[in-house]
Amino acid sequence: MADIDINLYSDTQTKPTPAMRQAMAEAPVGDEQRGEDPSVNELCAKVADLLGKDAAMFLPSGTMCNEIAILVHCRQGDEIIADQTAHIINAEGGGPAALAGAMIRPLAGARGIFDAEALGGVLRDAGRYTPNSRLVVVEQTSNFGGGTVWPLETVAAVEQVAREHGLIMHMDGARLMNAVVASAVPAREYARHFDSLWLDLSKGLGCPVGAVLAGSDDFIAAAWRWKQRLGGAMRQAGIIAAAGSHALERNVDRLAEDHANARLFAEGIANLPGVAVDLDAVQTNIVFFDVAGSGADAATIADRLAERGVRIGAMGPTLMRAVTHLDVSRGQVETAAAALRDIVVALAR
Repeated sequence: MADIDINLYSDTQTKPTPAMRQAMAEAPVGDEQRGEDPSVNELCAKVADLLGKDAAMFLPSGTMCNEIAILVHCRQGDEIIADQTAHIINAEGGGPAALAGAMIRPLAGARGIFDAEALGGVLRDAGRYTPNSRLVVVEQTSNFGGGTVWPLETVAAVEQVAREHGLIMHMDGARLMNAVVASAVPAREYARHFDSLWLDLSKGLGCPVGAVLAGSDDFIAAAWRWKQRLGGAMRQAGIIAAAGSHALERNVDRLAEDHANARLFAEGIANLPGVAVDLDAVQTNIVFFDVAGSGADAATIADRLAERGVRIGAMGPTLMRAVTHLDVSRGQVETAAAALRDIVVALAR
């Protein structure tokens, strides 16, 4: 297989820049488990302030953030309510059931976003025969919804219903900063509607690893016990935490470039024969498109693109996903669109 020069498989494919590597190399470190790593402490303070929460905790991954939050908030048999596209349902190995013994009630939202009416429609009457509805999870942005941004008014309306019924609110903030840049709504404004949430560092922000979970002092204290139990406590973790601080200072505003490149790619393939893409759905850095009319399946087209040095994910029999990020330039996006154009035109002939 040819070398991959243009990687649109995911924004998790980013690599640390030379400046980020230097910040990592020069980071002061200590024992993270004992609260003695200054670089970890700095990062956690930055995120807590950014999100307007009492405290924050550095973890190896966003999945661990979600699972620890669920373990803190839920007891065995409790019910979690989330959109059917949610990461906790589709991409965490059944973690809520395996670790917390919790069940998930999926909602059929629009592009990964459900509304207050949908939430209210699935809430159960209290009684010993039914599971206890406990937690509402919002994924910002919605990955499998196509990078869709949850509007602030929708979040507020969902929270109102949740509070009226004594439910806890948690945000999967894997691409929260993409939503912030796209909507011009500060992260703190989104965060104030949630009891817990986390910010991913290893996607659009360009870090090699890590995420930060935030909430009240009591929540973080409880989360620390689960962090210890699950093996998420670290030692001289400042080397990777320093990348997070560097990214928050330098890589947030530039997410707008990724959004513009995603739009450019979507527009570049919108009129290709056999390819369907909804331009209205392209809000951030993710582009879903369907190749059902091309005469080939998604895996075949992905392989042909890879032969030309372009990696784009096959997400289903005919569905594909391209994700822009800081390691993909405008010119590379244009090249990727041209490669797809050549392939589908050849198929049409």
